[in-house]
Amino acid sequence: MNSSPSINAGAVAEHPAAMVPTLQARKQQLVRDAIWDAATGLFAEKGFDETTVDDIAQRAGVSRRSFFRYFSSKSDLMAQGIVNYGTDLTGAIDAFPRTHSLSEVFRGTVLQIAQQSAAHPRTRKIMEIAAKYPAARAAQLSRMAEVQDQVAEAFARRLRKGSEDDLTPSILAGLTISVLAVTFRSWFDQGQPDISAIADQIFATLGRLICDERQPDKQRS
Repeated sequence: MNSSPSINAGAVAEHPAAMVPTLQARKQQLVRDAIWDAATGLFAEKGFDETTVDDIAQRAGVSRRSFFRYFSSKSDLMAQGIVNYGTDLTGAIDAFPRTHSLSEVFRGTVLQIAQQSAAHPRTRKIMEIAAKYPAARAAQLSRMAEVQDQVAEAFARRLRKGSEDDLTPSILAGLTISVLAVTFRSWFDQGQPDISAIADQIFATLGRLICDERQPDKQRS
């Protein structure tokens, strides 16, 4: 889940230094990605529990010391995908024009992140690892609360200045993460290539449920 959403050209022009990473930052990201790629390959081949830090370092072509410069443990490394996921989500939310409503941003973010993730060859491999190894799944879940807070903050930034609405950002963050989780799970279980169709089905079901709850009890009988 590493694809970055499109960024508004005006924002780049206003903050060029903030948008362009330094040479050192790019080098560090290359090493981080090499370790991450080596690890996911080994987790899929040998198993998450069976793979050691030394195995990962050797496959990535780095020293054990270098590994611990970027990750505190094997579990911390496994959680890196969730950290990247949170970055992609907040980036997508921030990139939508201010003219878009919150509901449009919610739906658009789900579709964009679902499509980007499904297109990445690593996504299904990571899901297979998490499904098979409880320790790997626990490592991912350990960062989900952090991601939800980041997404809520991104939605909060879109509210009108001075708004005291505390519930909307949290509700939208919870819905975004939940809808994406169901979308990914259905896509993974069904092996269906078109993840957008699955997301549309989930949105339709969610819409029917909400409309049904609005109906008076006497009309449901």
